[in-house]
Amino acid sequence: MRHSALHVRGRTLPDEQPVQWWIVDGVLSAEPVRGAETVFDGGWILPGLVDAHCHVGLGEHGPLNNLDDCVEQGRVERDAGALLLRDCGSPIDTRSLDDHADLPEIIRAGRHLARPKRYQRGFAVELEDESQLPAAVAEQARAGDGWVKLVGDWIDREVGDLAPLWSDDILKAAIDAAHDNGARVTAHVFSEDALPGLINAGIDCIEHGTGLTDETIDLMVAQGTALVPTLINIENFPGIADGAAKYPAYARHMRDLYERSPARIGAAREAGVPIYAGTDAGSMVAHGRIADEIDALKGIGMTPTEALGAASWQARSWLGRPGLEHGARADLVCFADDPRTGAAVVNHPDLVILRGRAF
Repeated sequence: MRHSALHVRGRTLPDEQPVQWWIVDGVLSAEPVRGAETVFDGGWILPGLVDAHCHVGLGEHGPLNNLDDCVEQGRVERDAGALLLRDCGSPIDTRSLDDHADLPEIIRAGRHLARPKRYQRGFAVELEDESQLPAAVAEQARAGDGWVKLVGDWIDREVGDLAPLWSDDILKAAIDAAHDNGARVTAHVFSEDALPGLINAGIDCIEHGTGLTDETIDLMVAQGTALVPTLINIENFPGIADGAAKYPAYARHMRDLYERSPARIGAAREAGVPIYAGTDAGSMVAHGRIADEIDALKGIGMTPTEALGAASWQARSWLGRPGLEHGARADLVCFADDPRTGAAVVNHPDLVILRGRAF
């Protein structure tokens, strides 16, 4: 059935040019449509925002047991303008959310892959032997939406500090297995030591990346490795350290990583590492905070336009989804005021259009 056509008019970024779009049956049209209802006129029109590190299915106290709570997480993201979510690991199956036309698109990475007692309890598939990793990666690659999530480092209680989970040879075999199955790989990494093995093995993205050094930044540039720094979650590091008095070396390390992270992530940007916006929403970070992450990216040297791009048109291109173009799905967010001015504007879209439906 053909739905009523909509019409929007304003300016877009990064070129600041005037645009207008007609929306018919959930699809953008550059061609005028007679009788379309103008639902936005003036202001700024962007492709739907992207949260490139978001956990639908995780809550403050761990995995959610009720899919209705997952639906509510999705609605919170939608109302914040985040219409594309890369779910970087969820312990529950959220595929049924794809049947909800009012929820953002989710690109899933399957479940985290870790070693026993080397990640948060209940979150990951825990492998007793690291030799199981390539097969487990292949399985998650087939179960996900083109991504696999590894836990690259975590506290090793015998060492009393952050330490890598996997040997270099196993990482190479595992990442090759993902690529052979058409998936890209990302990894949770806080510290310095896990980064060289992951990057040299051909990993596609690093999450957090607080332990970046000049050498690993150069490696990322050479390999084309992306970074999703989750800056608003890094703000939790001092509290994590305060709660780790039993492991003083780990606590000191987390505080040091926190203090050095703005300069290190800023250096990665300066070197040309592709950086995208992700909040790590789902456990220690509430859903719906993509505007705060955009503002945080300005703190590592991004221009306001660059920071918005990292959470919109640039992130969409990286994830293989279109922006505002003829024939694309009508996912867009509209602001009466300039969204480059900050979270006070971005947090309150004047209009969200998801799959051609106005909210």
